[in-house]
Amino acid sequence: MMNKNIKNIIKKYWRGIIVAFLAVCFFIGLAGYISYIQADNFIKWESPDETANYIFTKLYGQAGEMIISEKYNLYVDDIIHPRSFRGDFGILKPVSFLGIILIYGRIISFTSYKILPFLTPFFASVGLIFFYLLVKKIFGRRNGLISAFLLASFPPYIYYAARSMFHNVLFVVLLIIGLYYLIEAVKNKYDKNKYLALIYPALGGFFIGLAIITRTSELLWLAPVLVMLWLLNIKKIGLIKLILFLSFLFLAVLPVLYWNQALYDFPLNSGYPEMNQSIRNIAEASSSLVKSGLANEQIQPKEAFEKIKNNIFHFGFHPRQSLEMFYYYFINMFYWLFWPAVLGLFLFLQAIGRWRKRHFLYLFSYFIISIILLFYYGSWKFNDNPDVNSFTIGNSYTRYWLPIYLGALPLVSLFLIKFTRVIIPRHNLNFKIAPSTKINFAEKYLKISNKKLFINSLRIILIILIYFISLRFVVWGSEEGLLYYVEKNNSAKYELRNILELTEGNSVIITSYHDKLFFPERKVIVGLLNDNNMNKRYSILADYLPVYYYNFTLRKEDIDYLNNRKLKEADLKIKQIKQINNSFTLYQLERN
Repeated sequence: MMNKNIKNIIKKYWRGIIVAFLAVCFFIGLAGYISYIQADNFIKWESPDETANYIFTKLYGQAGEMIISEKYNLYVDDIIHPRSFRGDFGILKPVSFLGIILIYGRIISFTSYKILPFLTPFFASVGLIFFYLLVKKIFGRRNGLISAFLLASFPPYIYYAARSMFHNVLFVVLLIIGLYYLIEAVKNKYDKNKYLALIYPALGGFFIGLAIITRTSELLWLAPVLVMLWLLNIKKIGLIKLILFLSFLFLAVLPVLYWNQALYDFPLNSGYPEMNQSIRNIAEASSSLVKSGLANEQIQPKEAFEKIKNNIFHFGFHPRQSLEMFYYYFINMFYWLFWPAVLGLFLFLQAIGRWRKRHFLYLFSYFIISIILLFYYGSWKFNDNPDVNSFTIGNSYTRYWLPIYLGALPLVSLFLIKFTRVIIPRHNLNFKIAPSTKINFAEKYLKISNKKLFINSLRIILIILIYFISLRFVVWGSEEGLLYYVEKNNSAKYELRNILELTEGNSVIITSYHDKLFFPERKVIVGLLNDNNMNKRYSILADYLPVYYYNFTLRKEDIDYLNNRKLKEADLKIKQIKQINNSFTLYQLERN
């Protein structure tokens, strides 16, 4: 009896079981990679954002704090701090959205900080399961299964799950979970299951709230999409579900409001000064527009809207550049997914007469999200790679455009499903069984089975091909692939070991690139030696602490110029300590 029940469960849920197994394998693979690059307790990160998130998350999880004291900053106008930190009167604070710090910090407070690098791979694995469930609700089980496999091999999803202290994968996963529960909230009615009808909107609000605090800037597109979905389902949602959704969303957001007040003096402020100013400017422009309208005054809506637009696109609005970046970071970089997605969209539009409401909502939401993300982030210039002419997976567009990529995967899946049906027509599988001999029936059954086998085999072959191309790209096919990251990590180990041996524990190191490597073992200043005001501050520090400079190796004539002219004005001199590698050398700054 038990064996029969197990067989029935497997028969009914075999797709979900496969996706769960896929998620486990995905986590094991990423956890193994992270364990390898962080061997010997070498936990360092490639970007300043990752470094800040890790340090403050660990601090919050262990001590419940989100500030680091740096008393020497009081002497030198708060210049001692790495990037993605800010100094405020001797206190270091995060320049980041606080969601990842609060979520991960709370988790490690109950466990251990040692699991911190593995949390994003864990959530990314859970995301595969909920992505399957979400796509299944919109496009069906077959599409959901294939889409989950496509996501598990998608290069930016793997890459930023491996670089586990970025916000982006966590944000996307929390949003997927929240959207899944919102769909369930709309679907379930009180008369069928009262408790589930109340639980689903609460879970949807809570997870979307967590997504918001993880990357608050995404409200730019998330807010209009959520409002649109509510308006189009206003009767099904009703008042009670709406109140539950908003209440639990506010519950998830509340800790960030508290910490924003504590750290930045206002609940809606963040660690980004530009973003804070933009919010204030937008609020003022919107308020002026409303007040003028209510007072029946002659208003200049063009000026108000222009002000709002300039503050939303505070790095500029450049449509041509946006399209160019879209070409480089989707059409060209992930061509094996882009063109099937385009063909899948064409097939999807062809079947518009059979669409249901969920299909219209999907396409409309995806259009809004893609347009906003394309022109908002595409208008920025990101140079994460030192080579400004290089277009690699490590540049920020690939993580900021994750929602665009993920929204395209069901269209790729749709193309694969339709394509295999065209290659091996399914209509020949449907026939009426006429009275016949057992032999004829067996032949027909075998014919059906063989065609199904061919279709499924072809789909598996195509998915394997996509896996091969995707994994090749993310591991060694890009100059910032995971294999390249291992090589840089080994080089960083050597650099850090040498610098720690050559410098004192209380020393300050001035550097342009290695602040993320030396902090928190050493105090760091992000700077050069070409600014007279900064040089004067270095001179003040030299009275209290050993001060070092680590940058590209200087020529003898450069050192002579610094000692006889530039540094002499600040009563400093520079001397070489040791050349660490082919490019970088450690120097010490001392008083004359």
